[in-house]
Amino acid sequence: MTSLLKNFVVVLLAMVVGAALIIGYMEVRPSAAGVPAVASAASSSSSSPTGASLFDENNVEAIVEKVSPAIVTITSQGQTPPSQHSSPHIPGFPNIPLPQPGPSVGTGSGIIIDDQGHILTNNHVVDGATSLQVTLFDGSTVPGKLVGHDPANDLAIVKIDVDKSKLTVATLGDSSKLKPGQMAIAIGNPFDLDRTVTVGVISAVGRAYSESSNGRPIRNMIQTDAAINPGNSGGALLNSSGEVIGVTTAIESPTGGFVGIGFAVPINTAQAELADLEAGKPISHPWLGISGVAVTDSVAQQLGVPAGGVYVVQVVPNSPAANAGLKGGSLGSESTSGGELPTGGDVILAVDGRKVNKLGDISSYLDTKKSGDTVKLTILRNGANQDVTVTLAGWPDSLNG
Repeated sequence: MTSLLKNFVVVLLAMVVGAALIIGYMEVRPSAAGVPAVASAASSSSSSPTGASLFDENNVEAIVEKVSPAIVTITSQGQTPPSQHSSPHIPGFPNIPLPQPGPSVGTGSGIIIDDQGHILTNNHVVDGATSLQVTLFDGSTVPGKLVGHDPANDLAIVKIDVDKSKLTVATLGDSSKLKPGQMAIAIGNPFDLDRTVTVGVISAVGRAYSESSNGRPIRNMIQTDAAINPGNSGGALLNSSGEVIGVTTAIESPTGGFVGIGFAVPINTAQAELADLEAGKPISHPWLGISGVAVTDSVAQQLGVPAGGVYVVQVVPNSPAANAGLKGGSLGSESTSGGELPTGGDVILAVDGRKVNKLGDISSYLDTKKSGDTVKLTILRNGANQDVTVTLAGWPDSLNG
């Protein structure tokens, strides 16, 4: 009897311990509903941060199916301008790299933007071309004509004459609403691989990148990690609704290949110029004619001025700034060894009453003006504030002449 009792107690204890282990395991192991799912490419977006996938595969497939027919291949034949040989970061140039200017054949991408046959692309895709050929989604190739271009923003419009039934028109979006982290889909023709699709995110907005052929930075560019390579130039950068938010233009790369940093001209920049581009009107951007740096605490200490504003390092001769009497730093005013700034220049505090803290603040405001407009600069000179009126000119073709 005692033995049976002992056995019963042992069995009972084993059952209790086993149940406790099971309960403990269930407490440690998340229930099926709480397990963070490893999202497949085909899974749809979830409102839960732990369950959200990078992208909705079905949505991307639908976007590609809809927009791909609006992406064309542009083949250019002609003479490569010397300026293209100094821009190794911009994809799409014919025969990159070329040691000397000469005959070239190159390919890039373009976006059909209306049923009249207007195609939006990059200026560097068509620059210097004596003939253009456009290959459509159905494989047919037709002649293209350059009708307008803006080298300063690296944009151009090519026109083709085909039946409207052969044209699929892309929907243009609003790039002003973009935020870092939003989906970005690039469609273009890298390395002649037509309608290649890559997916990433908007990495940053408002970038000022590189310089155009006339020395003007291209401003407000979209940065993305969606892969962009030579041949993507002039192609579409899309949002998750399949709207064109940018024209893929450039990459930053020490090797010339994609490393995760690409740039696109925002579609709002293009839309602001479309009417003039399609009409073949020359597009002029306002020019002040200075180089400068933000007056940070360290710069202020070095120059002996209050922090804030933009210090005028140099004034370009015969520029609007020079004609208005703006003063840049003088190399002979004090020692400039050790990388110090030349002293004696003006500090621009405001433009038309708008406070500025960096050169980009001035440039962005001036982009809202036209050649021939006047602006009032509030400057600090010799310890006193004063106003200087400047009449803006068009950005020169070259700053070397």
